[in-house]
Amino acid sequence: MAENKVLFGLTNVHYAVITEGTDGKITYSTPVAIPGAVELSTDPAGETSSFFADNMVYYEASANQGYEGTVNIAKLPQSFRIDVLGETLVNGGLAESANAKPKKIALLFEIDGDKKADRFVYYNVSVSRPGTSSKTKEDSTEVNTTELSFKATPRADGWIKWVTGAETPQDIYDNFYKSVVEPVDTPSA
Repeated sequence: MAENKVLFGLTNVHYAVITEGTDGKITYSTPVAIPGAVELSTDPAGETSSFFADNMVYYEASANQGYEGTVNIAKLPQSFRIDVLGETLVNGGLAESANAKPKKIALLFEIDGDKKADRFVYYNVSVSRPGTSSKTKEDSTEVNTTELSFKATPRADGWIKWVTGAETPQDIYDNFYKSVVEPVDTPSA
């Protein structure tokens, strides 16, 4: 299959909660859909530092600390608020406690392309609690969205993200949202 020339759109945002074992090994829950994806953007995190000698840049080092980003969702589902943010269902409503411990997640999503959608997974994501905003209805209805700020940092093994490509095996592509794909080559059949 040929590579995409362009990418556009956003769909199929999912999260998978991380569980860390006593040995430090992490596992992921089955990905859960977050419907209503509006926008997602990331910026690289980390710096480049230069060491000068002999009147020039003698050595340059860069630190890849992952990404910082935001994702806008039409309305954050209750499952995400409970599973990830640690809110509690009380009397049919959600209660937030200062003692809640948010959980890290893998963040999965896809961006469509002219040939085939690219599917992304960020492996070690921390999200910030979202705020609330709204305004009065005027002549037309303006839909509110929820913005989540997040940081995708390297796992202990160094992996940050993985993106499907033109040579991704069809079974991995088709099962992308059934479990978090690890960055390990699978043997050819």
